Amino acid sequence: MWKTLHQLAAPPRLYQICGRLVPWLAAAGIIVLATGWVRGFGFAPADYQQGEGYRIMYLHVPAAIWSMGIYAAMAVAAFTGLVWQMKMASLAVAAMAPVGAVYTFIALVTGAAWGKPMWGTWWVWDARLTSELVLLFLYAGVIALWHAFDDRKMAGRAAGILVLVGVVNLPVIHYSVEWWNTLHQGSTRMQQSIDPA
Repeated sequence: MWKTLHQLAAPPRLYQICGRLVPWLAAAGIIVLATGWVRGFGFAPADYQQGEGYRIMYLHVPAAIWSMGIYAAMAVAAFTGLVWQMKMASLAVAAMAPVGAVYTFIALVTGAAWGKPMWGTWWVWDARLTSELVLLFLYAGVIALWHAFDDRKMAGRAAGILVLVGVVNLPVIHYSVEWWNTLHQGSTRMQQSIDPA
């Protein structure tokens, strides 16, 4: 098994596999994304309290989930790169950072757009909002560190260390609404039933 994984991690083999899979995965992703947007923005009924404004959650919540998920994947890749000295792991960190930064930015902007009519303000220094902003700064720091060094090995190590230090922010983002009294609502996607109140 390790031999197969090691062969798949070799750049020529990985590029060959990705070259074949990317067009198919991109097409599938576009179809799923378009279907979700059409169903969410076009066919979902209006919320009884928030009206049509709640539809932005169909963009905000997935972007926030992906912003944290990509950072968690970066932490795994950074750990792999630092411990086992795999070059592809550092390249994966560098490739994931801009994508994660975009998702984090989308989550922050759509959250602000939703917050203005619902909370009456674009931004509050709420624990979850602030920790998500810190995540955007961490992504920016990883991108900056990757481009700050000419030596790719040194850049990979520096970016990997920052990713591993910053991974402590993920539980803060996720549990901040439970740990502190915040304006941001808690997670509702894991609830088993609708609250009768």
